[in-house]
Amino acid sequence: MPSVARTVARLLLGTAMVGAGVLHLTVQRQEFQAQVPEWFPVDEDLTVLASGVAEIALGAAFVAFPRKRRLVGGLLAAFFVVIFPGNIAQYVEGTDAFGLDTDTKRLVRLFFQPLLVLWALFGGGWFRRTRQD
Repeated sequence: MPSVARTVARLLLGTAMVGAGVLHLTVQRQEFQAQVPEWFPVDEDLTVLASGVAEIALGAAFVAFPRKRRLVGGLLAAFFVVIFPGNIAQYVEGTDAFGLDTDTKRLVRLFFQPLLVLWALFGGGWFRRTRQD
């Protein structure tokens, strides 16, 4: 049986991911487009739409399928790792988006990405000694 802390972590992160995904597709679409690195070979809008759909799917799965929490938590952690180069590019390229309008703010943000990875793994039960949870 999962702990209350893991369940709360899973539900909060899943809900936040659905919310972020919806924002990708709607009112903050241009802000997210500004974060797509200049070197990325896919159209900015397509990248934002695809990542928004992925966030909604992963977030919804994390909430709706608690028995698959380990799988979805691992996929979410991998997702956060995959998008990390975009965060690095935002810092290196000095792109302003979401109030990250200084190099210091963009640098500080980089340190939060590993926390998201850990949050996804914790919510997915990856730090348990047995695979039963």
